[in-house]
Amino acid sequence: MMDLRVLAKYPFLEDAKRFVKASGFSMGEVLDDPLYERARLIGIERLENSLKYRDVGSRGVSSENDCVMELLSYPISRMIAVCVGDSYFKRRYALSEAVRAYKNLRKEDIDFVILVAKEFGFDLKYDEERDILGVHFTDYVHNAPTRYKKWKMVNRDLHNGYVRIRHNDLVRLIQEALRRRINLELDEKECNEKIYRKFYFDIKRFQKQVYSFRKTVAAQPIGRLDMDKLPPCMKEILGAVQAGENVPHMGRFALVAFLNSLKLGANEILKIFSSAPDFEVEKTRYQIEHITGDKSSTSYASPSCDKMRTYGICPVDKTDDLCKKVNHPLGYYRAKWRESSKKKAHEEVRSG
Repeated sequence: MMDLRVLAKYPFLEDAKRFVKASGFSMGEVLDDPLYERARLIGIERLENSLKYRDVGSRGVSSENDCVMELLSYPISRMIAVCVGDSYFKRRYALSEAVRAYKNLRKEDIDFVILVAKEFGFDLKYDEERDILGVHFTDYVHNAPTRYKKWKMVNRDLHNGYVRIRHNDLVRLIQEALRRRINLELDEKECNEKIYRKFYFDIKRFQKQVYSFRKTVAAQPIGRLDMDKLPPCMKEILGAVQAGENVPHMGRFALVAFLNSLKLGANEILKIFSSAPDFEVEKTRYQIEHITGDKSSTSYASPSCDKMRTYGICPVDKTDDLCKKVNHPLGYYRAKWRESSKKKAHEEVRSG
């Protein structure tokens, strides 16, 4: 088993789970015994830090007791996050745990990083003498943050099915794998009544903070955009973005291209994405300006209805009669405008 200090830094590892299980900690003790008060406080701190800094933070672990408190705070945070019951909050927390792991792993030697990667099922090849590291292309594609140009497969060296990567690249892939795993695990769990009662006031406080954030985002006007005229696909993507959910790359691309076609500026589009749990101003601005042509020679058109269906971002169960008459989201929006203009003109004639 790994050193306790290592487990405290990486509480998601199997050895960490085995240590907690072997130590015989009961939920009743961890929740009520004064001996574990620090673990409970750290658990809350991890969540507070995730909202403020997008990072659960690090704490000094100079003794065995420090390590144990840090280890126990991890499942406590997860259980509280489940009880908060908000998709944005859970995803923000999952991302924050993954970001902290990324920062720590960057300082580790390659052998340890490979060991961690294999816990996530990565198929790796490492030539120690030539210091050449490769990850199977399926693991690469599944975990690479492909909304960034450097991660596109065309910009990578592929050899016998393995993508050549560097130490920090592998760490970034692990971050994405961990974020996805925690997201899935939190979504699969239900709130434990004991956790809810114990942390009732903290849970309510977090819920209030998220509600306030959502209210602020929802109240922000979106340029000249008429929300009532949006096609179902764009309403779905926009709603997911404003709810703080991680929207797939093609969903983000389609929304930005669509809004750009309606003459919304980059700053107006940027505000829309500010509620995303992984929002970073400069990176998001770069992506938007690349799609709109402000930072590239090409302004991308929004995908047609056929392409939206191919990409799996057309909410087929929410389409309406107008969807059947058009072949592009922009056609839907313009048809709604024409319909609205005719109705307004008709009403003016009647009133005149």
